[in-house]
Amino acid sequence: MIRWRKGEVVRIRREWPGAVELEVTVPEGTCRALAYPPLVGRPEPGDEVLLNTTALAMGLGTGGYAMVVAVPNRLPEDPEGPGHLVKARYTPMQATVLGADEQDSPFHELLREADSLDGMPVVVADLHSALPPILCGMQPRPRVAYVMLDGGALPAWFSMACAKLREIGWLAGVVTVGQSFGGDVEAVTTHTGLLAARHVLEADVAIVTQGPGNLGTGTRWGFSGVSAGEAVNAAAVLGGRPVAALRISEGDKRERHIGVSHHSLTAYGRVALTPAQVVVPELPGEFGERVRDQAELLAVRHELVSVPVDGLYEALLDSPVKLSTMGRGLEEDLAYFLASAAAGRHAVTLLG
Repeated sequence: MIRWRKGEVVRIRREWPGAVELEVTVPEGTCRALAYPPLVGRPEPGDEVLLNTTALAMGLGTGGYAMVVAVPNRLPEDPEGPGHLVKARYTPMQATVLGADEQDSPFHELLREADSLDGMPVVVADLHSALPPILCGMQPRPRVAYVMLDGGALPAWFSMACAKLREIGWLAGVVTVGQSFGGDVEAVTTHTGLLAARHVLEADVAIVTQGPGNLGTGTRWGFSGVSAGEAVNAAAVLGGRPVAALRISEGDKRERHIGVSHHSLTAYGRVALTPAQVVVPELPGEFGERVRDQAELLAVRHELVSVPVDGLYEALLDSPVKLSTMGRGLEEDLAYFLASAAAGRHAVTLLG
């Protein structure tokens, strides 16, 4: 289940808040490794490190690193301060964090009886890669919080996009929910995460996706993106305004993802039991007609909202972070990014 290796740090390649990318020697040669200093301390050149090389050996895209499990000869100091929420529970890397909703939190009283999002738009998408283009579509830019689900990466620190978007002020903060951790705010559930986005981070709009990476099996129900439908339910139950971003592709080689992905059709058509506004981008030609025809399957429960895409390409070109989904960039799968940006564009129209 786990491929273990010992290695030695050669150099630090780069770092961003919460993460350090390393070059490490292992018996097979050299490899890239990723360490999360809040968990294991900050490795330095010359340090021996204990590695989990499973994802590296499998050739996973977003997970293609050896992961530093420990720096055995230089352990970090014991943590101090409040916080008794345990995340990544009952794994060797379980960690305690201070949850916004727990009793020791300064926000506990604020959230104890909180029960409403006050009509806040909540943009829901399948993949983490939708986060930057959704933000690109938001003009004028509101105060936005990102609620990260636990279907992909668990540490928010893995996402360089989150770090950059937070740094430049495009995100007011990141809320990590469920088993995910490392956000500006920690919460137990998607529901309290949304409430924290509204009442702690004082967001005008929330964006909900899983973290980087996702799990799929090629079956109707066996994919981590079903959580998008559950997020629609949570937003609606709490008095938010769910806006569903469709996962659309013209560049994917797999038939089940061409046009509107079966992930969106299942998550919004079967899992989401409460109405949402489903954004259908006004794409040209036969492909645009295919998308509109497929989206009609969701009209039984949801309101389909047609959104023009004029000007969104230029907005996407100005993205402060690299745009990539499943290894494809902006020009390789433009429809995907336009659909996400259109959802952001529509969400802004619901404000005020």
